[in-house]
Amino acid sequence: MKLNLRLKIGITILAIFILGSLILPFFNHVDPTKQGIFFKNLRPSLQHLLGTNSQGQDIFWFLIYSIRNSLFLGISVSIFTTLIATLVGLSAGYIGGWYDRLIMILTDSVISIPSFPILIVLGALVRGNTSFTVVGIILVIFGWAWGARTIRSMALSIREREFINTAIFSGSNRLEVIFNEIFPYVYAYIVVGFINSILFVINTEAALAVIGLSKVEIPTLGSIIFWALSYNAFFTGQYLWVVAPVLATVLLFLGLFLTSTGYNQMFALRRGHS
Repeated sequence: MKLNLRLKIGITILAIFILGSLILPFFNHVDPTKQGIFFKNLRPSLQHLLGTNSQGQDIFWFLIYSIRNSLFLGISVSIFTTLIATLVGLSAGYIGGWYDRLIMILTDSVISIPSFPILIVLGALVRGNTSFTVVGIILVIFGWAWGARTIRSMALSIREREFINTAIFSGSNRLEVIFNEIFPYVYAYIVVGFINSILFVINTEAALAVIGLSKVEIPTLGSIIFWALSYNAFFTGQYLWVVAPVLATVLLFLGLFLTSTGYNQMFALRRGHS
């Protein structure tokens, strides 16, 4: 099916961010986190596209590495949360019975526990040294439940349809019914949920970094803003140090949002709903 305009714009934005953050670092041979490598407070030029900050760091390269790390965290966490949500939701919705009740108790328990306050407390306890791994694990633990509940509801509805009984009478086992018959009806939601999860993860890590509760030594979209605010970039006239990462974050979120809603719209049209 032909891609709609919203999806085209979203994919284009994401492609620029992903390919740029993966390819451009090969053309840089300087650690962007090291201080004092370049002259301080240089204006934008061909050598330093966004200038340098008061710590002698190249803002452009720090931003490129920040985007790469934020995307890596977002995609990695979203892969795990989506897999868990899909497996748990499909199995609970189709199998039902005591297994479904047990899964729903676990799911509702996880949903009732807010992840962001836990990350804030953890970050405060370790004084901003929360590693990417720890942040990622916590986000995976608390990030699968909403998706699993929704997928389970969809599976409950689909399992009552006649073609499911036909598949069972034809000799298909549980796994074959779940993945061959039910999965095609929920995969569009799974794709949208995966994209939205990336947005949530990046936003959460950025929020933690901005308030100094993530490992700000690692370049991320949040840590670059944290350092800019810490060194009073606005008051010293280093506007690009703040504006560039904020603009990049907005564009990245816009790309994710347009891709998510555009894909959802395309799938709805494919199913015959306007």
